Amino acid sequence: MVSTGIYYALALTAAGFALGSFVSPWAAIPFYILAAFCLWFFRDPERKIPSGPVAVSPADGKVVLIKERPSGTQVCIFLNVFDVHVNRAPIAGKVVDVRYKKGKFHVASKPEASVENEMNTLVIDGHGTVVEFSQIAGLIARRIVCWVKPGEFVTAGQRIGMIQFGSRVDITFGPEWRIDVREGQRVAGGSSILATRKDAARA
Repeated sequence: MVSTGIYYALALTAAGFALGSFVSPWAAIPFYILAAFCLWFFRDPERKIPSGPVAVSPADGKVVLIKERPSGTQVCIFLNVFDVHVNRAPIAGKVVDVRYKKGKFHVASKPEASVENEMNTLVIDGHGTVVEFSQIAGLIARRIVCWVKPGEFVTAGQRIGMIQFGSRVDITFGPEWRIDVREGQRVAGGSSILATRKDAARA
């Protein structure tokens, strides 16, 4: 579990206890329910990370869009409020850039969220390929957390941050990758394979 969930749960429990003591026990119930939800929402399960020349999903959620762009093939994953929101590195390599951009808070499943919403973009250079992916805030999310910095090395599936509540993650692959997912498919962060290196597949 991410420690943030414990802090939220403790604060909500304290507020519920205060209301229950000074107002009514019934007034405390919504706060206890929210505290339990926070503990569940900030869960961080272990995942079995696939080996080989593959890129794993950086997030749990649903693939809402796969589109060819000038920079490569973009795969967009929407996370609803019930998904695990811890984000993971899609490939192993060196974090060469981390860019934060302020923005709007459109519903994360909408295409314009990829351009206009608040986001944090990471670029990983690993074994002859560069993969870029963005943590994008949604309608409810107001806080993007990133635990890595430029110059650090990460392993595939390593936890690199999280987006609180509903959000989106976009990942862009170069021509050396073959996309292995389809629109509408649900994926699990760290364990679902999004793409495979074409040169390794031929070998």
